[in-house]
Amino acid sequence: MVKILDEIMKELPSDKISSVEFEAANIVIYTTSKSFLFEGREMIKGIVAKFKKRIELRADTSLLMPIEEAKKEIISVLEGIHIAEFKFETARSKLIIEVDNVGAAVGREGCNLKEIQRKTFWTVVVKRVPPLRSKTVDAMRAVEFQESDYRRKFLNKVGKRIYGGWTKGKIRGWAKVTMLGAASQIGRSAIYLQTTESRILFDCGIDPSVPFGDVSEFPFLDAPEFKLEDVDAIVLSHAHMDHCGLLPYLYKIGYKGPIYCTEPSRDIMALSQLDFIKIMNSSGSEVSPIYKAEDIKEMLKHVITLNYAEVTDIAPDIRLTFYNAGHILGAAFCHVNIGNGVHNFLYSGDFNFSHKQRLLDRAVCEFPRLETLMMENTNTGPKDYALPREEAEEEFLKVILDAYVRKGKVLIPVFGVGRSQEMLLTIEYLIAQGRLPADLKVYVDGMVFEVTAIHTAYPEYLNRHLRGRILKGDNPFTIENFKEVGSQKERESIYESEECAVVLATSGMLNGGTSLEYFKHFAPSENNAILFVGYQAKGTLGRRVKDGEKEILLANTGSENDKVSVRMKVHEMHGAFSAHSDLAFSKKFLSVLNVKPKKVILNHGEASKLVNFSESVKKIVPGVKVYTPENLESIRLI
Repeated sequence: MVKILDEIMKELPSDKISSVEFEAANIVIYTTSKSFLFEGREMIKGIVAKFKKRIELRADTSLLMPIEEAKKEIISVLEGIHIAEFKFETARSKLIIEVDNVGAAVGREGCNLKEIQRKTFWTVVVKRVPPLRSKTVDAMRAVEFQESDYRRKFLNKVGKRIYGGWTKGKIRGWAKVTMLGAASQIGRSAIYLQTTESRILFDCGIDPSVPFGDVSEFPFLDAPEFKLEDVDAIVLSHAHMDHCGLLPYLYKIGYKGPIYCTEPSRDIMALSQLDFIKIMNSSGSEVSPIYKAEDIKEMLKHVITLNYAEVTDIAPDIRLTFYNAGHILGAAFCHVNIGNGVHNFLYSGDFNFSHKQRLLDRAVCEFPRLETLMMENTNTGPKDYALPREEAEEEFLKVILDAYVRKGKVLIPVFGVGRSQEMLLTIEYLIAQGRLPADLKVYVDGMVFEVTAIHTAYPEYLNRHLRGRILKGDNPFTIENFKEVGSQKERESIYESEECAVVLATSGMLNGGTSLEYFKHFAPSENNAILFVGYQAKGTLGRRVKDGEKEILLANTGSENDKVSVRMKVHEMHGAFSAHSDLAFSKKFLSVLNVKPKKVILNHGEASKLVNFSESVKKIVPGVKVYTPENLESIRLI
């Protein structure tokens, strides 16, 4: 069926091979020969050079040392190194071990891993024990092993689709993108790429500013050109709910194909979706969640994770590479090579080109080729200039110190991912500098603490300074000032306390989650303050409070309990802590791009901002075609 496997088999000693299979775009050769497992490596290098594909040689399951014996051998080889956990994936002959010291476990030039394989025949992957244990990370890593047999068959099926139309030459044809969401709006991102050979969906989110159950909360999946059964792959740029919130529903209604994303995006996505179910169930809404936890698990069985700069085929004529987008942990620019070099399309997702973050490195701006750029426009209006970071931190400091003097409380509604960790790092820095009181209590509620633990599990995705601190054991997220809130009783004690405190709670727009409960209790007191550090969409409670409403009806029941008088002080940081580039940095990004696109499609922004920024694009990139499409519009790329 797939000629590439037949061609590879011609290069191999057939009497020593039990099977040659796909793991998505990668190819795995299973051998029944103990000697060939080690002596055949040079032959495999030659095959890799010839076919320009990732090819791995593993032991057939019949060779594998029994698990308990293998554990003893590994402990012997890694004597003196603490092994926190073993995870054996028998169907794929793989083993993951978690250790405190990865370098020592791997050994010089991988000598320890080679020795383990020589003795046990298992292929070993070493991972670092996270400084903060994350239940989510543990659960995500467990799914692959619990579904090992299914994953092997699934990945082989994905590979057959990728290589079903495989050719070394260029694939000529057409390509177009259709806006199923996030056109002239922020929310429900869903971009549909169609080519002569393939159908790819970039993101599938919800609009968090729309009431639960409203049809405009979801992308236009009923568009005539979109058929779920035709989708070859989904590519997830990052794990905010306006980009990933509807993905489990696609599996609920029958999608069985792959989702490509980074490892942190996979973990944060699942946590955010579970939190979404929880918020809907506790919101008092009569609308039931559109998917359940088992739908999320079904989705996770089909996730294929990629690192930044890792190139992989995802369809016969589509090659994908992720690049750091600087937005949140694991967020990626999605660079797509269409037709073996015919056209290069970059979907930005959300990105941040500011170099002043404490959490992440700024977005990259160098790509091998680029003909069409689809670029987000969250903060590209004429007034969207963020405060310089130094000024913003001074203003932030003043808000907290003023509340400290009044023995008031400061509520910071946050998105669980990104801004919450940025705020924790800022507070930790100001405490370490002696500019905030050493006894300041900072309460962390909602899913923030678990997301923070996920950050520490992936230090390689953090900026160099923070990564170095965490790897050396100086973890800024674990200072005594930070207290996790885990129960309603603990929340009530915070409401009643007369001490100053800072509270970070989800959701970031006050449209649900624990931030809404804190708001109800804190709003009536002039001693308290609310500090907005993220985007507040039109129609959300956060936007209403930010815009100055003083009497707010939370629900239309006629009850006095639903009315909130807002006497607390209201502050906004004017984008300085935003996870998105402001107007200046958006222009800067375009200016320094190493390859200038011929077409720019503007999305993920209010209509007026898209119109404003389109004029800037034309000045920065002479001769470029700029599009500001509406939802359901299609743009031809080729």
